[in-house]
Amino acid sequence: MKIATWNVNSLKVRLPQVIAWLQENPVDALCLQELKQETDKFPLDAFKEMGYHCAWTGQKTYNGVAIISRQEPVDITLNNPFFTDEQQRLVSITVPSSLGDIRLICAYCPNGSSLDSDKYAYKLEWFKALHQYLQQQLEKYPNLAILGDYNVAPEDRDAHDKYSGDILVSPSEREAFQRLINLGLSDAFRLFEQEEKSFSWWDYRMMGFRRNAGLRIDHILLSKPLRDLCTGCVIDKQPRRNEQPSDHTPVVATLEI
Repeated sequence: MKIATWNVNSLKVRLPQVIAWLQENPVDALCLQELKQETDKFPLDAFKEMGYHCAWTGQKTYNGVAIISRQEPVDITLNNPFFTDEQQRLVSITVPSSLGDIRLICAYCPNGSSLDSDKYAYKLEWFKALHQYLQQQLEKYPNLAILGDYNVAPEDRDAHDKYSGDILVSPSEREAFQRLINLGLSDAFRLFEQEEKSFSWWDYRMMGFRRNAGLRIDHILLSKPLRDLCTGCVIDKQPRRNEQPSDHTPVVATLEI
């Protein structure tokens, strides 16, 4: 079973790239962030033609998340019941497997803008509510994976030197991320030996991708039963080489199920 996450930075713009990637990488579930389109504009038919089911929530211009899955989803939850929020940043589904039900959660965590911004305070509150939600979900669903753009580089090795001490790498953000890990989750990418300076996002400006001046902010976190079945996790940099690419690239985990 392969599960993946990709912030596409506008599904309307990047839909052909997503379809092409799925054709070359027929994963069992793909979590998308930053759809940047209203719920009723979601291109459901394009995914149905490929044999996928979809659960999604969107809004105009900003945010929006979706899970594209081979198995028909049940127990669909939109957003976080512990956090009242107009921003569409969370969708959860349950899919069957030989292991039992698997809970998949797609998250687009707030960016925070800057350390002195109201958006930064919102980000930390959002993470507190996410912790509460995951605590409840793990009690109900032992087999759980939460995938998405966390907008946090957990350690110094996950960030180019230019981002030292700034937003996305601040101590409070890293602490919020670590609190999620402390629930019993594991960062799938760090279960395996990886190349140094492995990033999943690069700024469009200043030749960020060509210089590999990036951040690893897209993560797949696994509960213990799924961690024990994880045989690999990779960052697929190829889509970042596309014309008009997203500034993020997919992260893919393989589970022996």
